[in-house]
Amino acid sequence: MIAPEWLWIPVTIGAALAQTVRNAAQRHLTPILGTLGATLVRFLYGLPFALLWLAIVALAGHFQVPAPNAAFTWWVAVSSVAQIGATAFLLRVMAERNFALGTAYAKTEVIQVALFGLVFLGDPLTPVTLTAIAFSMAGVMLLAPIDRKRPVRTLIAGWTTRSALLGIASGAAFGFAAVGYRGAALALGDAPFPMAAACTLVAAQVLQTVLLGGWLLARNPQIVARVLREWRKSLFAGLMGATASACWFTAMAVEPAANVRTLALVEILFGYAIARRFFREHLNRTELAGMLLLMVGLVVVTLAR
Repeated sequence: MIAPEWLWIPVTIGAALAQTVRNAAQRHLTPILGTLGATLVRFLYGLPFALLWLAIVALAGHFQVPAPNAAFTWWVAVSSVAQIGATAFLLRVMAERNFALGTAYAKTEVIQVALFGLVFLGDPLTPVTLTAIAFSMAGVMLLAPIDRKRPVRTLIAGWTTRSALLGIASGAAFGFAAVGYRGAALALGDAPFPMAAACTLVAAQVLQTVLLGGWLLARNPQIVARVLREWRKSLFAGLMGATASACWFTAMAVEPAANVRTLALVEILFGYAIARRFFREHLNRTELAGMLLLMVGLVVVTLAR
C-alpha cells in the first residue's frame, strides 16, 4: 500500500493541532495530579483509544495485524525509553533558573532528528530539507523567550550552561524517539503503512504505561491513585494524546522524520494564534521576524520538495 506523496502534510498539521489541545488539557490536570501524573494520563488514558484505532484500521482496511519482529521490538523499546527520558530532561529544564534558554535549545530537536534519520535509517538530507530546517530554526530561536534585545548573542554565549545542555539533551532524546518510531514502522516490512503506524502506537503506549506507571507505583502510589480518580477529566487528554500520536506515527511511516518534525513547528503558530485571540497578545519586531522565518521554513518543506 503506497501513500499519496502529500498525505503526510495534513496528517502532520492535524498532529500538531491535537498536540496543542492535549498540552492544554495536561496543563489543566497538572495542579491536581502533578507533572508526572499528568504525563501518565497521556499514556494510560490514551491506550484505549490507541487500541480502538488499531481495530478500526484493521477492520476498515481488512488488514492483518503483523507479527512483531526483533527490529520492531528494539526500536519501540529504545524510542519509548528515549521519549520518557526526553520528558524528564525537559522537566529538569523547567526547574532551572534559566528556563527560557534551555527551552530554546530543546528546539534543536529538528536538527538532531535530521542527523539521526540520516545515520540510523539512511533518510536523505536534501538541500530543500536543510534549507527548511535552517529557516525554521532561525525563526524558532527568535521566537524563544530569551533576551529580547540580544537573542543571538544570548544563544551563542549560553550554549555551555547547564540549562542549555539539558535542553540539548531533551531535544536529542525527543529526536531519537521520533526517528526510532519511524524505524519501528519501517521494520514491519510489507505491512500497510496505516497498520504499521497503528501497531507502533499501541506497542509504544503499552510499554510507556507499564514503565512510567510501574515506576510511580513503586515510588509514589498516591499519584497513581489520583490519576485513577480523575478518569473523567483525563479521558479527553488521553483522546487528544492518542490522536496526536496516531497522526505523528502515520506521518513518519511514510515520510522522513526530519520533514515531519520541521512541519510540526506549525504548533508554534497555533500557540501564537491562541495567545493573540484569547489573551490579546501582540508580536514585537523580533517575534515578527521569527514568525516570518518560521513560515518560510514551513512553506519550503511542504511545497518545494
